[in-house]
Amino acid sequence: MTLADLIEKGGVSIWPLLFLSIIAVGTIIERLWFWARVLIKEEQILNSVMDAAMTNWGKAGEIASRYRNHPLGKLLNKPLQLENPDPDVFHLCLETGADDELALMRKGDKILEGVIALSPLLGLLGTVLGLIRSLGSISISELGTASTNGVTLGIGESLISTAVGLIVAIMTVVFYRLFQAFWFNQVRIFRKAASDLEVIYRQRWNQRQKLMV
Repeated sequence: MTLADLIEKGGVSIWPLLFLSIIAVGTIIERLWFWARVLIKEEQILNSVMDAAMTNWGKAGEIASRYRNHPLGKLLNKPLQLENPDPDVFHLCLETGADDELALMRKGDKILEGVIALSPLLGLLGTVLGLIRSLGSISISELGTASTNGVTLGIGESLISTAVGLIVAIMTVVFYRLFQAFWFNQVRIFRKAASDLEVIYRQRWNQRQKLMV
């Protein structure tokens, strides 16, 4: 079945389903590109900043500043640019930075959730309208006669919209769950990175306080 046949036989709900599929595909491609860039550089950024923080705090800030366009780099860069902050202020900066970055990393989730919810409903609506049209074209006196042979074909065609709606929803759910898995992994990485950096800073802070006494 060609796209033209699909549009012709699918009924009125095919058009919004095609629109939703385009939106879903566009969002999925954009999210795949985003996560590819995030995951490829993440380990390098984390190791570079943490290694530098152990020996040269200023250098760690310079490295994090170079990667401030990356979510993890931006998270680590904000507290490193503070000048001798109190440990509580340092912790608060890390916490708020992690919340902001994790929220931004969920961009597109609402769009995919909307497609997942609407696609099956639109498909079902198309099927119901197709059944109404097919069954409404025959009368009781025509039941069991040759004039009703086309009704079976009409019912089969009306199910096309349901199939399309399910396909769009299933495809979107697969990638939505994949992006959710990526996000939950980022929560774990952000927490560990923030905790490790805070431990290093608190150790430096305590040493500096002892020297000042």
